[in-house]
Amino acid sequence: MTAGERGAAAPRRARGTVPAAERSRADGTRVIDCDVVVVGCGVAGLYCALNLPRALSVVLLSKEGVDQCDSMLAQGGICVLRDEDDYEAFFEDTLRAGHYENRLESVDLMIRASRPIIDDLVKRGVRFARRPDGSLDYTREGAHSRPRIVYHEDVTGKEITEHLLACARELPGARILEHTCMTDLIEGFDASGARVCRGVVALGPRGERLEINADATVLATGGVGGLYAHSTNFSCLTGDGCRVAAEHGALLEHMDYVQIHPTTLWTERPGRAFLISESARGEGAVLLDGRGERFCDELQPRDVVSAAILGKMAEEGSEHVWLSFRDVPRATIEGHFTHILEHCLEEGYDIREEPIPVVPAQHYFMGGIHVDSDSETTLPHLFACGETCCNGVHGRNRLASNSLLESLVFAQRAADKIMRDRFAEDTAAQLALAARARSRFIAGSRDVTDVALLTGAEAASGE
Repeated sequence: MTAGERGAAAPRRARGTVPAAERSRADGTRVIDCDVVVVGCGVAGLYCALNLPRALSVVLLSKEGVDQCDSMLAQGGICVLRDEDDYEAFFEDTLRAGHYENRLESVDLMIRASRPIIDDLVKRGVRFARRPDGSLDYTREGAHSRPRIVYHEDVTGKEITEHLLACARELPGARILEHTCMTDLIEGFDASGARVCRGVVALGPRGERLEINADATVLATGGVGGLYAHSTNFSCLTGDGCRVAAEHGALLEHMDYVQIHPTTLWTERPGRAFLISESARGEGAVLLDGRGERFCDELQPRDVVSAAILGKMAEEGSEHVWLSFRDVPRATIEGHFTHILEHCLEEGYDIREEPIPVVPAQHYFMGGIHVDSDSETTLPHLFACGETCCNGVHGRNRLASNSLLESLVFAQRAADKIMRDRFAEDTAAQLALAARARSRFIAGSRDVTDVALLTGAEAASGE
């Protein structure tokens, strides 16, 4: 919906109104007014909402059910800077995997924010694997020079996403609308007359039209796997965020940067490809050709290993190669790769006793909506985070287990920028009120999740 069609944006709602206000128009359109609308309920969308003050009214949209997001499928883990001595190696590993096309500022921001992110996830109840002494256990994946990946069995994404979803459901001002598909953006104008994003248009579960008006809009719509015949992604991920943003003139970047994952379980059954985590190779699993011989270094970057597999398949005229767990301890298979073991058993393969057939498939999208270091697009008040955006962290090819970390770090930065913009537009009196209430945001602290005032809604009642 263009600015001309929408007209000038309605006056800003009173700060701190909870929950979002809803009304119906004569044509049947449901109109919802809120502070922030987040399109997508994966880790990026959820974490952005959780890093906004609880006083804000936030509407989150999920195209399908909240369990059908790719964040739920992430198996291997999430990277973290182990210590300061690991910084240069972590930085170099990320750049080398990305063919040195990475945006250096973004890589630096991600790495330095990684430990606080992990600490916050633990505080929210996320269970990462531990060593006998109680310290975090670290695993290694392809293209990592050392172990720096924390994990929960082989379902790390599910563990993180479910905890974030539970936290989001407890937000007093949050509404989650499932089976609600964004179809367009709403444009308006700011005080200077500049064109800005003012929300989204969507279709509800019964096909009803929704207009969601918001001061800030966050696109966290995921990748493009649903456009491919063979992909590890859910079929509902069809690049909606990129399409809609482009229709409103937002800049896109590196739309051809699509990552192929080397190892998905080969099957003649249709549907989403089942991922065999790269951490399996990090723990010692090896790739074999039709004669049972190794043919490549399994811990090279994903694009290199994928090319080696496809080359071997072409050479042999085969539909797949083999992945053997023969060098992986049985206890590791049954403890770390529980769900992979179970799924392969359902398909008739026991990875403890025999190799399994694997084949490359589309896995991740490194391009997307161009954003700056605060996750803001070239259309003001429109933000993007997660797989739908391109902040330059991954370059041409993503380093294993950087996806969850990158999504969380830049979702947090989007929330911070939304807050800075909001306070910048507040009056001096409101700022003074916030200062008197000792707002930790005003004091410069990063943690603003407990600030229950934007206009001083709660603080004012105590005066």
